[in-house]
Amino acid sequence: MARTGAGLPAGSRLADYITLGVVATTFPLETIRALLAETGRASQRERDLPAHVMVYYVIALALYGDVSTREVLRCLLEGVRWLAGPDARLTPAGRSGISQARTRLGETPLRRLYETVVRPVATPATPGAYYRQWRTVSLDGTTLAVADTGANAAAFGRPPASRGASAFPQVRLVTLAETGTHVLFGAALAPYATSEVTLAHTVVASLTPGMLCLADRFFPGVDLWQRAAATGAALLWRIRKNARLPVLERLADGSYLSALQATWHCRAADQQPQRVRVIEYALPGVPDADPIYRLVTTVLDPAAAPAAELAALYHERWEIEGAFDELKTHLKGAQVMLRSKTPELVRQETYGLLLAHYAVRGLIHEAALGGQPNQPTPRDPDTLSFVHAVRVIRRTLPQMAAFPPSGSPPLARDHPGGAADRARERQPRSRCAARRQTQDDALPPPTSRSPADHSPGLHAAYP
Repeated sequence: MARTGAGLPAGSRLADYITLGVVATTFPLETIRALLAETGRASQRERDLPAHVMVYYVIALALYGDVSTREVLRCLLEGVRWLAGPDARLTPAGRSGISQARTRLGETPLRRLYETVVRPVATPATPGAYYRQWRTVSLDGTTLAVADTGANAAAFGRPPASRGASAFPQVRLVTLAETGTHVLFGAALAPYATSEVTLAHTVVASLTPGMLCLADRFFPGVDLWQRAAATGAALLWRIRKNARLPVLERLADGSYLSALQATWHCRAADQQPQRVRVIEYALPGVPDADPIYRLVTTVLDPAAAPAAELAALYHERWEIEGAFDELKTHLKGAQVMLRSKTPELVRQETYGLLLAHYAVRGLIHEAALGGQPNQPTPRDPDTLSFVHAVRVIRRTLPQMAAFPPSGSPPLARDHPGGAADRARERQPRSRCAARRQTQDDALPPPTSRSPADHSPGLHAAYP
């Protein structure tokens, strides 16, 4: 659905410009300045819209996805009015000025900020984030519709449709998700025609030892399996039912050792069979369930990870679908395309969307860990509403004053007891306030996420 220009209600609304309180805590100004210098995109002269402001602005575009670009900028600039007093008058740049500033910034600083800052955030104390000694993550892909311009169509392409081609070009996104917190990390972008498996070769480089990666049956292949296993992470991937997996050795828990064979299209230099452990199970009584499910894993010792527990754990792969729903429906907007008109700005906006999602998810995780009198013990992050957290970020006052649009030092105090002085004194501490308010709207508690609790409902497919 194409965008229609929209505006925020008239008048100064604190809830419009407080967003930077949480965002600036997640992405410190010092880090952004360093990355701008590294990428050669730092402002060379004083501008109304310097580069570091535009980095925050692109992230804010995702948090205010249903309003126009100029209104989003007005939200950020209102922070200066808060410092200067109610009589200050600030006029945001026009659409042309905003577009030029975003073009000067480009994609690279946002991508480097994402690569530098965005990491899994769960700790061993985070409920639902670990299986035994492994942090569970999931690998999958999705697509985002972009503005229908000639440049975007040429750069990204369109998916096929029953009659001709799709109405909008689409960019493909493949990423890893920490299943316990829904943090999306290691993402890679490409035109629609690029397959998820091709992009996954880049994404799996973000795996590290101590992770257990889950993936669906679309991904297993000797070349990708080798690349992912070389990171030191454990793998648990579903495999197609027609894949040939000879039984080399039966194990005590009913699983068996086998070898993943290279196919004709494998491009790996080493095409030797990859030793794997195979787990087969069925889901009786589940509507539309397949007759048999097969998983392959690099964890060859059944004592380290029993077959029944791994079969029950595999459903955690679906947590990434929930993260995609948060990204595409609750931030970007359902059936709403990205607003950028050029390929570079599309990529810039996509990384801004991922960074905004990370800021929200980081706040949710911080709220879930608790440690406060009103919540002494950690809770599962899934029990806190993502939509509520987005609303909290939009309305929570900033911990410190917003930066001036010129990038110069903050406004000086006029005199003791003056407007700026009183404004600073009235500002609450945003991060703590946002964390407390995020805890307010808890979802119904989920069923236990321990794989062992689900194992009685699984039936082994072996004799």
